[in-house]
Amino acid sequence: MSVGAALARTRAEGRAALIGYLPAGFPTVEASIAALHAMVAAGVDVVEVGLPYSDPVMDGPTIQRATERALAGGARTTDTFRVVEAVAETGVPTLVMTYWNPVERFGVHQFAGRIAEAGGAGLITPDLIPDEAADWVAASDEHDLDRVFLVAPSSTQQRIESTVAACRGFVYATAVMGVTGARDATSTDAPTLVERTRVSADAAGLPVGVGLGVSNGAQAAEIGAFADAVIVGSAFVRRLLDAGADHDAGTAAVAELTADLVSGVRGPARAPA
Repeated sequence: MSVGAALARTRAEGRAALIGYLPAGFPTVEASIAALHAMVAAGVDVVEVGLPYSDPVMDGPTIQRATERALAGGARTTDTFRVVEAVAETGVPTLVMTYWNPVERFGVHQFAGRIAEAGGAGLITPDLIPDEAADWVAASDEHDLDRVFLVAPSSTQQRIESTVAACRGFVYATAVMGVTGARDATSTDAPTLVERTRVSADAAGLPVGVGLGVSNGAQAAEIGAFADAVIVGSAFVRRLLDAGADHDAGTAAVAELTADLVSGVRGPARAPA
């Protein structure tokens, strides 16, 4: 199933989708696969697999710690493809979240080909803007991959329009300015940003997902009331960090958090759009 098909299904059900993120290779490659499988089994609709990178400038301290440990443990780009393949085999659409430098170093078309071979759905590229994405647009078209770009509260309406036009799968709306990380409260900018983005996204037939800050089911329900997808990353990573070397406990904690988030997005149904 494609990302678009998964989000069309959840919209028809009158609810938001839940998109969950974890980095490949943390705490180990096999443990990251087990945690992502647990996330899928507990009801996540779409998965993001993070590619560990040595300069994650847009990530907060939680994800930075996890990716540093993944790299120190020997995780490499090829391991990300392995994790994608293991998760995509479950039938849940699986995207890669990556900074652009590793893709360029690997080779844009080669990277796209490996993601397609692994059964991946496409890429989320937080530091790549559509104006500089000609090679990726060509490669994603060649391999029929989704390309997800980001809009932020600071984005002009013109920038939002050009970003939506370049997206395939969904549009990623970052709910707060700054780096990623779980927060005690969701951003008050999120509803306004989604409303601004929908002007173009609805015309393009694209869902809008909101990320940055969601850490529990109540927040997921709050975001899910106005967004098509709720994106959660740091809260999942924190569960694995807290578990330390007890990988089974970490996997169980990820499953528990997923269940809480699922209860949020599957709360009182919205009218199908």
